[in-house]
Amino acid sequence: MEKYVIHGGTRLNGEVMVSGAKNAAVAILPATILCEEPCIIENIPNISDVASIIDILSEMGAKITVLNKNTLEIDASGIRQAEVPYNMARRMRASSYFMGALLGRFHHSKVPLPGGCNIGSRPIDQHLKGFRALGAEVDIMHGAIVAKADELHGSHIFLDVVSVGATINVMLASVLAEGTTTIDNAAKEPHIVDVANFLNTMGADIRGAGTDVIKINGVKELKHEGSYSVVPDQIEAGTFMLAAIATRGDILIKNCISEHLDCITAKILEIGGNVED
Repeated sequence: MEKYVIHGGTRLNGEVMVSGAKNAAVAILPATILCEEPCIIENIPNISDVASIIDILSEMGAKITVLNKNTLEIDASGIRQAEVPYNMARRMRASSYFMGALLGRFHHSKVPLPGGCNIGSRPIDQHLKGFRALGAEVDIMHGAIVAKADELHGSHIFLDVVSVGATINVMLASVLAEGTTTIDNAAKEPHIVDVANFLNTMGADIRGAGTDVIKINGVKELKHEGSYSVVPDQIEAGTFMLAAIATRGDILIKNCISEHLDCITAKILEIGGNVED
């Protein structure tokens, strides 16, 4: 789609259900590679990036079972290669999360440089810095990032800039590493917490997610029991909140976490709007 044409002047009213968080889902799905048991993931948003990640997992040998329109069972035990197909990875930015997941499980990964939307400079140097600190050799060859290690070991990693992607990738690569990894100057967004919570439900030992210091104590293996529901998308919820205010409307927003919307709620109240929890 090249453009949206919006005809304004209409007051928005009614109810809307918020989807699962895109930024959490695109990291949680590759994270299933770290577990050799089937994982059931609920509240998955129906978006193109998720579809692309599912295609990549399937192409690599994972078995994908659709339980309903927002729930998948992913069995990654059949994945034996640590290489992501070039054309598939270039569809989106989030393909970079395969680096951390594959490196964590196989101690080797080959992932094409990420593609996706062009919204300004988003370098991956902090991702590579983290992998190297964990003991991996990392090179960029023929348009792909190749990382390999005889073994991965815990390390103290200070991110030079706050990076959601690097924070998540280091978590993925370090959960099965030997020893303790500390990420300093870590990103703190709700989807960071959600990825950490998902990994912890499988037996990882991640502490401090949601603060600027995250500690990961390496474990021997990850196992999945039950199902995990992706956190609601606070960006989508916030967009509906602003749409209601902009049109002087009245919208009931379902499936959201009010604490994740505190900053936007404060601004709405500041300009004379009303928000009820």
